Amino acid sequence: MRLNNYTLSNYTPGAPYPQQFLWYFIGSPLVESYWLPISSIKVWILRLFGATIGNGVRIKTGVRIKFPWRLIIGDYVWIGEDTWIDNLAPVVIENHVCVSQGVYLCTGNHDWNHPNFQLIPASIHIQESSWIAAKSVIGPGVTIGRGAVLTLGSVTGRSLEANIIYSGNPAQPIKKRAELEDVISRTAKNE
Repeated sequence: MRLNNYTLSNYTPGAPYPQQFLWYFIGSPLVESYWLPISSIKVWILRLFGATIGNGVRIKTGVRIKFPWRLIIGDYVWIGEDTWIDNLAPVVIENHVCVSQGVYLCTGNHDWNHPNFQLIPASIHIQESSWIAAKSVIGPGVTIGRGAVLTLGSVTGRSLEANIIYSGNPAQPIKKRAELEDVISRTAKNE
């Protein structure tokens, strides 16, 4: 490969330069800050920079987000400490998802066969009621099915089926998770 010939081709960050500048030097440091542990302020800042975020979202300290204008988060989502949402392409996190501490969501790769190491961005979609456990990695173009679990330190570069628990590198299915409707029904009866 010839990195001196690398270009972004037709890729753009998706926001005008003033917005990018303000994000890098003001918005991002505030959201990532350990001195500002209040989720509601972090959510407000992310919305100000173009993120779509639902109600009851909790964002812990140290969370890094490349481009908030390419981020959609549903209701009652938890994002743990030191998570890195490296969203060159859109990232969608549906309702009631837990993204634990140290998770890396990577939406960009390079074509190792292309002489100029061409960038290949692809979105990530995490469906409702999924859990991405601590230190896990999700690669570009992956959809995490509804209710799926990616266990501690696991890595996936392929989409995961709904209601299955995955573990390892590369992540492999280890067992079926209880159907969400059954769990919700049992919980409602006990309340």
